[in-house]
Amino acid sequence: MNLDKGRALVCGGAGFLGSHVCERLLLEGMDVVCFDNLQTGARANIAHLLRDEAFTFVEGCVCEDLPEGPFDEIWNLASPASPPRYQIDPVGTLMTNVVGTRNGLDLARRWNARFFQASTSEVYGDPEVHPQREDYRGAVNATGPRACYDEGKRAAETLCFDYRRMYEVDVRVARIFNTYGPRMDPEDGRVVSNFVVNALASRPLELYGGGEQTRSFCYRDDLVDGFLLMMRHPDPIEVPVNLGNPVEVTVRELGELVHEMIGTRPAYVSRPMPIDDPRQRRPDISRARELLGWEPRTPLRLGLEKTIAYFAKDAARRRQSEPALS
Repeated sequence: MNLDKGRALVCGGAGFLGSHVCERLLLEGMDVVCFDNLQTGARANIAHLLRDEAFTFVEGCVCEDLPEGPFDEIWNLASPASPPRYQIDPVGTLMTNVVGTRNGLDLARRWNARFFQASTSEVYGDPEVHPQREDYRGAVNATGPRACYDEGKRAAETLCFDYRRMYEVDVRVARIFNTYGPRMDPEDGRVVSNFVVNALASRPLELYGGGEQTRSFCYRDDLVDGFLLMMRHPDPIEVPVNLGNPVEVTVRELGELVHEMIGTRPAYVSRPMPIDDPRQRRPDISRARELLGWEPRTPLRLGLEKTIAYFAKDAARRRQSEPALS
């Protein structure tokens, strides 16, 4: 074990972002316990880490018993993050974000550990203010089909800052905007993975509401850099911090770029706009620049190039593993 540099618990550590956090912490020399129920995470994301004696995987649910400390850091990235996945079990999604966050905060309080909360731009709902600053309180539909995630994350933030005020737990709350990159689940329903997987298979791309809604796409390495800067900041961070790319594109523009890069003819299927789907999303990252000296560095084209290569390799692997037809 590398206990000289500390011990970290990463809840949701087998997920898209959690697995990259585990990697980075190991590179820093930390002992890492990865905790995941594999609902949306995957063993394949962490298989290469199991050879490291400083890495331990524990399967379990954050709503139940967490691995016991001591821990110096607790990273809470445990929750489905794509609408199709979190709407499969909306009650479970809400409880993961509320009960799971409280369990992690209780553990952090016991061991005097620093606590990282992966929050989301979804706390702003379908925003009436653009771009979104952290002091904007949002426009969330508390009774809609996305509320289990949106309100779950809002409640999780409330818990974090209440634990800070009541028990002096050192919390770091990052509001994550759309992130993409290798290790995304090809079937998770998010727009980048959907577009790339379908274009690689020469299938038409689905455009909801004409594709005029906007998103701001941040490459995963840039985002994880922001995570580490937040957790390593020597002073308390008593406010949530937006982490995302302020370069805004329409969903249709993203589709056109994916088609161009893969070399397929543009083809689309029109779908109705989902309920409460945000029409605009772009972070104001002034706070991240001032507090952390952080801003994303990876242009969308470069990030997509790496993401397309990952999905192409993954598709080839899946084809090779399929049983031959007799």
